[in-house]
Amino acid sequence: MATQKVTVELPLAIFEQFTRIASATQQSIEVLVAQSIASNLPPTPDNAPVEMQVELLQMQTLSGAELLSIAQSQIPTEQQQRHLELLEKNQTDGELTLAERQELNDLRIAADRLMLQKAYAWSVLRWRGHRVLNY
Repeated sequence: MATQKVTVELPLAIFEQFTRIASATQQSIEVLVAQSIASNLPPTPDNAPVEMQVELLQMQTLSGAELLSIAQSQIPTEQQQRHLELLEKNQTDGELTLAERQELNDLRIAADRLMLQKAYAWSVLRWRGHRVLNY
């Protein structure tokens, strides 16, 4: 793995804590600092679809209230019902029109997109120290 050298001034208490942990675990202070930084980085959208990565990164600039609103958002009831109707019709009849197939695909993509936005909003909230409850 390629590395880059960075000089950081730490408060003495934190440096001493790293020193104690390094001694107890027989690891270098550099390794512990790198692990600490890596585990405290904001969530990354690297595994998200490429077309959504910029949007997800921009969510890191939103307020806690805005993120919570996204995290708790739901697909409109009418959209959910239509999605279920098309799924059921596709399973029972197996004969959706081309327009219905496109609509079903669009509804699936919208649901997947919202689910990803919600998950990312929760992860940013958690990273910021907000307590994440099971909803």
